[in-house]
Amino acid sequence: MQKNRVCIIGCGNPFMGNDGAGISVMHLFEGRFTGVDAIDGGTGGFGLIPLMEGYERVVIVDAMTGIGDRIGEVLTFEVPPSWDLPAYALHEIGIGEVVTIARELGYAGEIVTVGIEVGEIQAFSRDIDPAVEEGIRVAEQTILTILREWIGGPGVQS
Repeated sequence: MQKNRVCIIGCGNPFMGNDGAGISVMHLFEGRFTGVDAIDGGTGGFGLIPLMEGYERVVIVDAMTGIGDRIGEVLTFEVPPSWDLPAYALHEIGIGEVVTIARELGYAGEIVTVGIEVGEIQAFSRDIDPAVEEGIRVAEQTILTILREWIGGPGVQS
């Protein structure tokens, strides 16, 4: 089976409340567009690197803490967040490090990270705060804009 040129990787743990935001966004793209794969990246870390292999363009969407001014804010990073930011991801290594390593090793072409500020992460909860739910909708629109730039065409509509 041949891979598509573009993939959206959602990260997070849906059993830890707001941390499931990235996975929720990824699910919105499953089977939605020809030429775009939606991949569950689990809780991220080094395991993301092989998931990017062979793709020309990758969007990673993840719940993050300490990146925004308010819960639900969505930020897009063409360059990974600085390694000296406070804990912005809850994985063994942050998304910034993963993206840097993947680029250095040539695993993927263009990589964009979409982060949703989620504030507090609750253990053992499937509940997502209303502000984070709004962030999920904004992240979906942000990714649709990215896809229009990358692949264009009438198939990429909101």
